[in-house]
Amino acid sequence: MQQVTIHTDGSCLGNPGPGGWAAVLCLQSAAHRKELAGGYALTTNNRMEITAVLEALDALKTPCAVELFTDSQYVCNSVEKRWIWAWQKRNWLKADKKPVKNVDLWQKLLPQLARHRVRFHWLRGHAGHAENERCDVLARSCAARRDLPPDPGFDPRDL
Repeated sequence: MQQVTIHTDGSCLGNPGPGGWAAVLCLQSAAHRKELAGGYALTTNNRMEITAVLEALDALKTPCAVELFTDSQYVCNSVEKRWIWAWQKRNWLKADKKPVKNVDLWQKLLPQLARHRVRFHWLRGHAGHAENERCDVLARSCAARRDLPPDPGFDPRDL
């Protein structure tokens, strides 16, 4: 399997508000680096954090062994602590029987997690890590754009 390191970040100008996501992909075997970024006119920070992961994994053409770094404890814990599979088993309800937020994105993430061997790592945001800082710049710059499309899955009732 190809070894890939991915850094991701999401950003919102207000929460909810215009949002951006970004990912930096580095292939270990070929010193190849790729930046991805995008955004939505009205969304949430958590949606952008998940979207960054989704877009990064979706960009991989073949199954890969991925070391994924994020400053989102929400995303990291949801996978590493296996919450996402427990939510799915309970028909997208949390342990307290309340509905899980961002179900549309979690449902899209599950096949990517089955396709790739992904290990999530949490790192502190704005702590000087070059790739994380680059993702932050890209995500914030996308969030600031005026021509962003609507987020098809955003539902204000999820707030």
